[in-house]
Amino acid sequence: MKITLANQRPIYVAGIGWHPYQKPSATPYVQLGLTAVREALTDAGLAWTSVDSAYTATTMLGMAASRPMLKHLGATGIPMTQVENASASGSSAFRLACLDVAAGTSDVSLVLGVDKVAFTASALTKTGIPEPAGTYVTPVAHFALLADEYMHRYGVTAEQLALVAVKNFGNAALNPNAQRPKPYNLDQVLAGPTISGPLTRLQCCPIGEGAAAALVVSEDAIDDLGLDRSRCVQVLASVQRSEELYGRKSFDAELTRTTTAMAYEQASIESADLDLVELHDAFTIEELQYVEAMGLVGDGGAADALSEGTFSRGGRVAVNTSGGLLGSGHPIGPTGVGQIGEITMQIRGEAGARQHAGARTGLAHMVGLGAVCVAHVLQGTAREDHR
Repeated sequence: MKITLANQRPIYVAGIGWHPYQKPSATPYVQLGLTAVREALTDAGLAWTSVDSAYTATTMLGMAASRPMLKHLGATGIPMTQVENASASGSSAFRLACLDVAAGTSDVSLVLGVDKVAFTASALTKTGIPEPAGTYVTPVAHFALLADEYMHRYGVTAEQLALVAVKNFGNAALNPNAQRPKPYNLDQVLAGPTISGPLTRLQCCPIGEGAAAALVVSEDAIDDLGLDRSRCVQVLASVQRSEELYGRKSFDAELTRTTTAMAYEQASIESADLDLVELHDAFTIEELQYVEAMGLVGDGGAADALSEGTFSRGGRVAVNTSGGLLGSGHPIGPTGVGQIGEITMQIRGEAGARQHAGARTGLAHMVGLGAVCVAHVLQGTAREDHR
């Protein structure tokens, strides 16, 4: 029998914190990271000395980033692990912390994503094996081609594609941790400049810096450390997959389809049970493809559902209430951890003006270069206002 979260001891997110995502600055990464960790410790009501392990997600800082930062909280000797998995780094680090606590190795594990913008060469350039597509097709060109194919196949217009950004910028405008905390209307999104194919600048996520932290705890820790159980959100599933062969289908969408289906099975839920989704929307086309791959709507139906408000706050399932990568930003290392924080906040009912009423069950999803995909399902206790 495979070991999954479903057959290990229950685990929860007890604390969350951020350093707001922002444009590149002179702020040291240590300051970015410690701001998020201290906020998460305060949020949970935990002391640093109660943390048993730490996982730091980063893609651009270089080697050995954890201890030079975390030693300022106290040299407690805990195991520290640095995780790099491209855009899925934060999600992968969160998965490792979940497995650590679920297995009983730790009772409290810190997940920290922190990054600053720097040049990082892909390992693909060092394999010694020619990769023409990987060398000459940039991510924006890749997704522009997918957008063009999708639009022609399903009769989707440029305006419908751009509505993804309009929705997500509207959410980001209510998020104090977002890099782009400003609403944009449809005309502004379409105005350009055009980056590739149908994708304008505001349909491509910004790369910046920042930090996000989450504390994963066991039930024993909740009881022994006197944590507020009503604010602890359970992690029901953690699934990670890598790319397979999909023929002519979009590998990004098919990898998402497989990974999220496994997450639903592990969590004993169906796609219809989801109230919230935080997904990888580095480019607008991704949100349309992924909500279909997740089973939230039939193939080709995402654009119409978006226009009808299905994925808005107050709709059937709110997608990217944080603003997503388009509005909140994509500092890479922190991104997946920030998704966990947003879902936790929503399930607690603490998201303020961007609260989605009745939020109880959420899915966090990230795709990383390579390609890998990580999905987590979180759930809170039943709330009176649940739809």
